[in-house]
Amino acid sequence: MTRTAPGTDRLSDPQLHRSYRYCRQLNARHGKTFFLATRLLAPDQRPAVHALYGFARRADDILDEFDPRRGTAERARELDTLAGHFRERRAGADAVLPAVVDTADRYGIPAVLFDAFLASMRMDLSVTAYSDRATLDTYIYGSAEVIGLQLLPVLGTSCANEAAPYAAALGKAFQLTNFLRDVGEDLLRDRVYLPADELAAFGVDRDLLRWCLAHQRTDSRVRRALAIQCALTRDIYRFARAGIALLHPRSRPCVATATTLYSEILDRIEDSDFAVFDRRATVPNRRRAQVGITGLAKAWWARRVDR
Repeated sequence: MTRTAPGTDRLSDPQLHRSYRYCRQLNARHGKTFFLATRLLAPDQRPAVHALYGFARRADDILDEFDPRRGTAERARELDTLAGHFRERRAGADAVLPAVVDTADRYGIPAVLFDAFLASMRMDLSVTAYSDRATLDTYIYGSAEVIGLQLLPVLGTSCANEAAPYAAALGKAFQLTNFLRDVGEDLLRDRVYLPADELAAFGVDRDLLRWCLAHQRTDSRVRRALAIQCALTRDIYRFARAGIALLHPRSRPCVATATTLYSEILDRIEDSDFAVFDRRATVPNRRRAQVGITGLAKAWWARRVDR
């Protein structure tokens, strides 16, 4: 079933128009790789993707924006308020809500996916470490896999049930890539998003990670542990790539471009010899442009054939 994007019927509503524009600005400012990929989508698809990103970003900012005056209880109240306003469809209560409520309704995105996302966000209020892969996967399902599932109706697929495992896996791969890139940054928030038992197999614990952060160096034991984590993440990318062919042809260049650029962050981490405590691994602008131009050509051709 083909859904229509927000058009003159809804965006004649100034509040809704402002909300979609605000979500787009959030995406452009904070999710540069993802935003580049969204430029390859058809214009009618982009607002919904920006709205979903904007809602996720809003929740994440409640948890992560540094403000010593806002303790855990205050962050919890703010997150619960956002969740309540979304469930009650009180679109005017937050700048991102008109767009995400409209997107959820327009594309029939199940409420349970938003509930799972918000449940994982609440975990960040109290959970600072994950003992094993299973407990980390519980968090990742809500924080990342459901994002892929939310996007499926927007991207379009001939068989949503068949495409769902691949969409979830791609969200998971993106999240794990973030965790590997941001080990040092997450430690500053007293969080470790890597399975403790898998780190311990190489003699790595939180104290050693803190030593690396304090000295801006990557201990050899940490380097070996991160290498394994990178390899596991690559396996998930390989699985997820197989699902791109199940998407609507006009959506494939966007997802393929995002997959390529995000997976290459792992290359940059490895090229730096896992120096994740003193720098942030990024794909060079020249490479981003190269991949983006190739994707743009494919996207243009796919839309032309679709017409």
